[in-house]
Amino acid sequence: MKRFWLTMLTLGFVIVSSTTIFAADVKFTGSFYAAGMYLDNTSFMTDGEKPSTAFYYQRMRIQAEFIATPALKLITRFDAMERMWGHVRSTVPLVTANDADSAGTRAENENIAWDWAYVNYKLPIGVFDVGYMNYGSTGTIFGNNSMPQARIKYTYIIGPFTINPAISKVAENNRTALAPGVLTTDRDRDVYHLLGVYKWKGGLAGFNVNYYRYADNRTAVTPYTRKYYLFTPYVIAQVGPVALQAEFNYATGKDSYEPPATRQDADIESISGWVDATVDFGMFYAGGSVAYVSGDVDSSDNKVKNVLNGGRDWNPCLIMFNWDRFYWQGALNGWTSTFGTVTTATSDVGIMNNAWFGQIRGGVRPIADLDIMASVSYAEADKLPTGFVKRDYGWEVDVVATYKITSNLSYMVGAGYLFTGDYFVAGKGVTTTPATADVEDNFIVLNKLTLTF
Repeated sequence: MKRFWLTMLTLGFVIVSSTTIFAADVKFTGSFYAAGMYLDNTSFMTDGEKPSTAFYYQRMRIQAEFIATPALKLITRFDAMERMWGHVRSTVPLVTANDADSAGTRAENENIAWDWAYVNYKLPIGVFDVGYMNYGSTGTIFGNNSMPQARIKYTYIIGPFTINPAISKVAENNRTALAPGVLTTDRDRDVYHLLGVYKWKGGLAGFNVNYYRYADNRTAVTPYTRKYYLFTPYVIAQVGPVALQAEFNYATGKDSYEPPATRQDADIESISGWVDATVDFGMFYAGGSVAYVSGDVDSSDNKVKNVLNGGRDWNPCLIMFNWDRFYWQGALNGWTSTFGTVTTATSDVGIMNNAWFGQIRGGVRPIADLDIMASVSYAEADKLPTGFVKRDYGWEVDVVATYKITSNLSYMVGAGYLFTGDYFVAGKGVTTTPATADVEDNFIVLNKLTLTF
């Protein structure tokens, strides 16, 4: 009899576990923006052509949640029509590398690219997320590089504490049906995460530990494996009228070289961090930020100090360290140590790196739906590359006004002026520098219509 009931219970469990669950509900959220950009000069140089550029661009983003039960759902997201108005499609449609913040190529994003598809399952023992989901956005917005990534994530909440262990597959290079002739076993990129967060009324504090094992460079001419830990304590708090944010990032590890490489191993030691505060006086508000990202100017020594950056998500200015401006317009070039060759300056990749940065800002809300903010920012290099003689990236003044037309529709207009620093001259005063080598100021005008739903 015991065997009979055991068999029946087992069969019942199998049947229940195998039963198809039909989606009971679908929830859609998303956004759409259409924007226009005018940039006075597509480089910082006074020599040669100095064309301005003006264009419109847009993006639609849709997130759909297929809810099977209150505890089980499939979460998806895609971007579509992410393109300039009237411009040609991407000239490299056969490139298979994903866009910086997407699971699709740039050409696919100009049509449609799916970024997320993962299962969210809530159990009494915690929450499991499995599939392609958001990655790279832990802590404050500083240092975040949000992008879709294949992950397995577990969340457990007990009182004010949250624990998040996770594993992320950044690159898969094993022999597969897509690469049957390539023997690249153990050439992957994997990241292992452990995040702990403590919340209280008005704030939270977290400590994130990531372990990176990047072995894809073992196939390079100078093969090596990069292994390092990233420690990130951070805090976000509201103290009366003051909103505070602070984050510190410390990366430590090693680049281990393999034959035929003859160079010695390199130690990783990279630091970044920021402190930000905003005081709200009701109609008026004021605040400021200080940020730092360590630089590295010698790639041949045994020290690696530029693993970290300020992140694509953090855009403190309209020109400097603005990923959106870089993505749509491109790099702003300056003179380099080759004195006469134009190339992308190390600072202008749309992301803060090798820099000290400071900003003061203030704003006013004359009516509930209108916000006008002005800021003054300064940045200089942490380290000087060979041939560079000045540290200052420059001063930037920005004014941004945002009007909330409805609860879902807003319009932004902004203008920024960069007093370009002599960092971009690189070799000014050196005899081999062209006599006319110099840089000039630049300014930008933006307007953006955003719909959220």
